[in-house]
Amino acid sequence: MYKRSVYDLKAFYGSRSGRLMRRLLSRHIRAIWPDVKGLRLMGYGYAVPYLRGMMEGTERTFALMPPGSGVHYWPEGENGLVGLASEMELPIETESVDRILLVHGLEQSQAPQVLMQELWRVLKSNGRILMVVPNRLGLWARADWTPFGHGAPWTARQIVHCLEDNLFVHERTDSALYMPPFRSFYVMRTAYIFENIGRFAFPGFAGVHLVEASKQVYAGTGRARTARIPGRRILISNPLPAG
Repeated sequence: MYKRSVYDLKAFYGSRSGRLMRRLLSRHIRAIWPDVKGLRLMGYGYAVPYLRGMMEGTERTFALMPPGSGVHYWPEGENGLVGLASEMELPIETESVDRILLVHGLEQSQAPQVLMQELWRVLKSNGRILMVVPNRLGLWARADWTPFGHGAPWTARQIVHCLEDNLFVHERTDSALYMPPFRSFYVMRTAYIFENIGRFAFPGFAGVHLVEASKQVYAGTGRARTARIPGRRILISNPLPAG
């Protein structure tokens, strides 16, 4: 599976079209999680464009990026809050994170089951995860000039089944990016109109799914679970100053 470099992703989100997409999706993310103050927030995949507007008031915010795409320093000019971590074994303490934002992660994963098991492990017993995943039926999954046009897109039902198979409890599903993936920024400026109309006119063809789930330990009663890889206990120390 071809993976875009994090520098490709950074360049996209630095473009006018990318900044518009970030604003659109951030609006949906904040509607689902309006208040994360005092919580420990982790991003996985390439979540940093969306974490920046959420980190104020959190107990701690940090991001992990998979080795296949690389890593870049973040946030620029401030203490480093990002690290490189394999989905096979996240370097995070068990039950130490309140919220996980997964963006450009599930569709790029080589082992989705293992990734979900690791996310379940590091999440606190009352924690929540929010996944932003390209819709298999949407046009954005075919737009390879955007980050959502790479990897393996999912249907909403597939995402929910994946969550349930890994002992998460599905809480809600939202969708976004209803406008066609035009390259022209001037055409994309109509995106807010499409967002308002699309969820009623053609809800099944959204560009991405936003799926929230919770970790509830009793959800696994009576169900088999594959063996999880034990985690390491690092990366929760105070961030180092920027060099």
